[in-house]
Amino acid sequence: MAKSQNKTQVTAVSPADFVAAVEHKTRRADAERLLAFFARVTGMTAKMWGPTLIGYGQYHYKYDSGREGDMLMTGFSPRKANLVFYIMPGYQDLSEKLARLGKHKLGKSCLYVNKLADIDMAVLEEIVSFGVEYVRKTYETIED
Repeated sequence: MAKSQNKTQVTAVSPADFVAAVEHKTRRADAERLLAFFARVTGMTAKMWGPTLIGYGQYHYKYDSGREGDMLMTGFSPRKANLVFYIMPGYQDLSEKLARLGKHKLGKSCLYVNKLADIDMAVLEEIVSFGVEYVRKTYETIED
């Protein structure tokens, strides 16, 4: 199967400009804090993936079906309803960390929080670091 294009692609939009335009005051302030947090934790530069995802790094995946593509290694999105964190390996080995994180909800590879004040940032750093290291060990990555 040929490599197909994902809908979510890197864009030329500035992540800082995107965050500055977030209407919700608390969400915008949290997103500004997260830009610095993710840069420090990952050592990578923020890029916009599609219209709303702020991503760090990139990895190439290939499924058993033959479908393959590229996606951000980790990142976040300041959505209207909540902050969404993208932890690509999912949460299979993170129950102890999640128990210490604070108020959150889970999706398959997404972590949802209402505001940063609801969570322990040191635990979020452990989770993001775990996800990035997992992706580095498991996939071909591009980091910048």
